[in-house]
Amino acid sequence: MSDYLTVQKSAQIEYTVSRSRFIGRCFPLETDEEALAHIEHIRKLHYDATHNCYAYAVGERGETARFSDDGEPGGTAGLPIMEVLKKRGITYSLVLVTRYFGGTLLGAGGLVRAYTKSAADAVNAAGLLLVQECSLYSLEVSYPLWGRVEGWLRSRGMLFKEPEFAEHVTAKAAVLPSDEQAFLKDCAELTDGRVAPVFERKVKRIT
Repeated sequence: MSDYLTVQKSAQIEYTVSRSRFIGRCFPLETDEEALAHIEHIRKLHYDATHNCYAYAVGERGETARFSDDGEPGGTAGLPIMEVLKKRGITYSLVLVTRYFGGTLLGAGGLVRAYTKSAADAVNAAGLLLVQECSLYSLEVSYPLWGRVEGWLRSRGMLFKEPEFAEHVTAKAAVLPSDEQAFLKDCAELTDGRVAPVFERKVKRIT
């Protein structure tokens, strides 16, 4: 597990050049199969479009990466879309650009610019999320100490989920690897050694 960038949400934009209509869409993904399902859905939705070109990447380093020109001249559609993802370091994402031909040829350079712009605008509309590898710690805190500990965890954005209240308060903290030593030291000082965080597992934290 490692840190990576992905898109925050699904998004759609439209762009027209020389009467050709470009509809750019962006989707967050988890699997290759999910990408293919989105592509099939858009192809059915825009069955009358001239082209439905796409690029997607799955894997923390974009290990699975595919693109398609869907009938446009080679290298003028799918590859420019993929370059938008690669240059921004985005993975677990699909960008699909639908084109309705407007009657005027754009030429290779014009197509590259149009598909690049549509892809970039769709990604911008979707927004980006940084997913970081963290260590998940469990903290068992007495009620008298909880207010102090809660404020500390929330102020540092480490509270992983809402705490559970029973005989004690059980909280989960997601801590970046670079912050672990300071986290353990600060927790001991804050609680006079009465709270000992227990490591559980590695998790992903979205920021």
